[in-house]
Amino acid sequence: MNLNLNLNRTLLMLALVMFASGVGVIAFSQRPWAPRYDIEQPIPFSHRIHAGVNKIPCQYCHEYARRSQTSGVPPVQRCVGCHGSQKSGGLLAVTRPWTDHKQSNFEIRWNRVYTLPDFVRYTHRPHINAGIACQTCHGPVETMERVRPVHEINMGFCLDCHAKRGVTQDCFACHH
Repeated sequence: MNLNLNLNRTLLMLALVMFASGVGVIAFSQRPWAPRYDIEQPIPFSHRIHAGVNKIPCQYCHEYARRSQTSGVPPVQRCVGCHGSQKSGGLLAVTRPWTDHKQSNFEIRWNRVYTLPDFVRYTHRPHINAGIACQTCHGPVETMERVRPVHEINMGFCLDCHAKRGVTQDCFACHH
């Protein structure tokens, strides 16, 4: 009887230590996919002016959103297509130095604002095809000078949206 009591106490203490360790790991672990508010872009770009004032649709610049894994960032040629050359009153030359010293000629290396864990497979395409507005996840980008995360894009956020819309909540739809 005494042996069983000691064994139970030992197992209970071991379970408590394991539980406390798990809580500690979760509480203090780094989450590289958590929203980052400190992102600086290599050049100042106003979504408020482009998407808000000028009402340029998101997919005009982020053209890959409807057909690939990522939404992509526009090539410089897309900017020049609207802004033209300096002679025609277009953009002034960038006078601020690049933050990335490996910057290739004529391309801007934008810094990611949203990142998902490696085990999540997210594609914009089905969401766009379902008519989900970009602002549902990214917030009112058309009002932002500098894009900042509005929501923490995590499993709970996605499952809430899927439940409200009555779409799949199958694990294999998003996880691989």
